[in-house]
Amino acid sequence: MSEPRFIPLESWIERSPTEMTARAAEFRADVQRRRTVREYSDRPVPRGVIEECLRAAGTAPSGANHQPWHFVAVSDPEVKARIRVAAEAEERAFYRGGAPREWLDALAALGTDEHKPFLETAPYLIAIFAERYMVVKGGRKVKNYYVQESVGIATGILITALHHAGLATLTHTPSPMNFLNEILGRPPNERPFLLLVTGYPADEVRVPAITKKALAAIATFR
Repeated sequence: MSEPRFIPLESWIERSPTEMTARAAEFRADVQRRRTVREYSDRPVPRGVIEECLRAAGTAPSGANHQPWHFVAVSDPEVKARIRVAAEAEERAFYRGGAPREWLDALAALGTDEHKPFLETAPYLIAIFAERYMVVKGGRKVKNYYVQESVGIATGILITALHHAGLATLTHTPSPMNFLNEILGRPPNERPFLLLVTGYPADEVRVPAITKKALAAIATFR
């Protein structure tokens, strides 16, 4: 076992309470504008923007710092078309008998169905994979820890980074998603976690009239 190595924390910046409050409020106001979008423009997005957002996602904390995530950014129209065909097949099964009535009733208010044209229209699909274990030299398997939690945190940072950059997003989770491994050539130690759609919203796009819970409903101070 190797000895731990520590270095000085030089990246942290101390701020006054007034500045912290202002920055927190500014950030909250920015992310409060974020909305899930299901209709996209086909306007191209610079690859550099996606790269920077993925770098941001890669800063997420993870169990034992194993960083058990892999992101596949898809812009190729043919690959997106294949993903749409496979995803809509799973969605048809879901909406036509695979899902419990209660779940379908909850989704009805959002106006969703098995048709997913955004999978082809949006300039980028980012397939997020959770790495259950690493394969190191000699083919030895090394267990990853807190994989779901780690990949979930990285995904949250990615969604926020894309919003901050000026793009809209949609979290898409057809079930099962094993077709992503086949289409995107990912190894068996990686499990599809989520398909993130991103790009510019379509002109005059409309979103569901929803609200978020108040602070008192989601947080308790003791």
